Amino acid sequence: MDNKKYFFAVDLGATSGRTIVGTLNDGKFELEEITRFYNNIIETGSHFYWDIFALYHEIIKGLKTVAQRQIKISSIGIDTWGVDFVCIGDDGAILRNPLAYRDPHTFGVMEDYFKKEVSKEDVYNITGIQFMNFNSIFQLYAMKRADNSALKNASKILFVPDALSYMLTGNDVCEYTIASTSQLLNPRTKLLDESLLASLGLSRSKFGKMVNPGTLIGTLTEEVQRMTGLGPIPVIAVAGHDTGSAVAAVPAKDEKFAYLSSGTWSLMGIETKDAVINDDSYNLNFTNEGGIEGTTRFLKNICGMWLYERCREEWPEVQNMSHLYLQQEAMHCEAFKSLINPDDAMFVNPPSMVDAIHTYCKQHNEPVPEGHAEICRCIFDSLALRYRQVFTCLRDIATFPLDILHIIGGGSKNYFLDQFTANSCGVKVLAGPQEGTAIGNIMLQAKASGEVKDIWEMRQIIANSVEMKEFLPQDCEAWDNAYDKYLEIVK
Repeated sequence: MDNKKYFFAVDLGATSGRTIVGTLNDGKFELEEITRFYNNIIETGSHFYWDIFALYHEIIKGLKTVAQRQIKISSIGIDTWGVDFVCIGDDGAILRNPLAYRDPHTFGVMEDYFKKEVSKEDVYNITGIQFMNFNSIFQLYAMKRADNSALKNASKILFVPDALSYMLTGNDVCEYTIASTSQLLNPRTKLLDESLLASLGLSRSKFGKMVNPGTLIGTLTEEVQRMTGLGPIPVIAVAGHDTGSAVAAVPAKDEKFAYLSSGTWSLMGIETKDAVINDDSYNLNFTNEGGIEGTTRFLKNICGMWLYERCREEWPEVQNMSHLYLQQEAMHCEAFKSLINPDDAMFVNPPSMVDAIHTYCKQHNEPVPEGHAEICRCIFDSLALRYRQVFTCLRDIATFPLDILHIIGGGSKNYFLDQFTANSCGVKVLAGPQEGTAIGNIMLQAKASGEVKDIWEMRQIIANSVEMKEFLPQDCEAWDNAYDKYLEIVK
């Protein structure tokens, strides 16, 4: 008889989503992907939306599949990207598909908010969160200014993973790690800040009960049970922010490490006991996001593989080429020929990413990369140099030595970029696991069920279960020279 516990993870990224079943056995874990699907941004009425109902439909499909295969799952956990939210009406219905963080309605909103409501310095001192125009606080302010009907009629405001859990259980919560991305949460009180909410005409009552990762949200509604063929399966609040789940899965031996969660976004940081909120973190625009077991993820958001993903969509000639083939082609191109700042505002959501890269290079007197190989090389070189810029800041701020950089997530499969990162940062890189977010999601469910006791037992199991690839710094002088050039371009 199979006595193993099976856990169902929903891992939603900004471009695609998956449902995965994981199980623990003899100090190791196993994963099986059940379904995979696209997560498309919908453009209509001059706005960009997520299709929350399509995502829910895909979750139901995954649950139907495990029921049909008679996989006896013990619980369900959902993680997604950060900041975005869903408005719920008095009758419990979703009022409208949620706006996507790449919607341009927040352009220029930050400056207006600081001028009219709360100063930039005060917002950072309260939250410790990196300023980005699409943070929830600025989305809500933009919606308030526009007299948005969904916000105006909202009885509850739920962040995306909490909204999907609500659709499964009928219970509304506000999970701590996802709430921390909003720039509305005070990491000292561990609650949404009343003064910031008041500046938006909101109160804490508009949001669900604050819960920590590992908390039971509820069980599947009778409707969902009927649709899926499952029983009253518990839904657990994991680290709802995908990076929170991913960092929980870093296979570190102790606290003295930095991490790079590499996907559509790259997030580089360290794990700290308390939030780091001071003049240095403010001036460097670093963020303090909630982690598991009371930790803080002190990190910087970096554009990541978004540039590559968007360019790839524009090249019909590469659609049948593997990522590895494209990356190998890029390695034949001249190193550091063309460099960009991956975090420049023009790369947020341009009509054409290729054109945006061409424009940036022209404006900064850089050779314009031609063809997909040169553009890919430009992106990979630039990302690695941007990583060095952020890693240097982390080394200055950390109270412990940073001798290892763990790269996790889908981007860890790009071994050329992993090597570039080691070269650029001058540090040993350990790449893997690539399924970090799903693993962290599953491990937090396992902890909630009593299968593991704490984060360090989780990390030991992960280290025993995955093969990490090691990269040591090479060509240090060439990368030092390239970094000097990069700093001149981005200053």
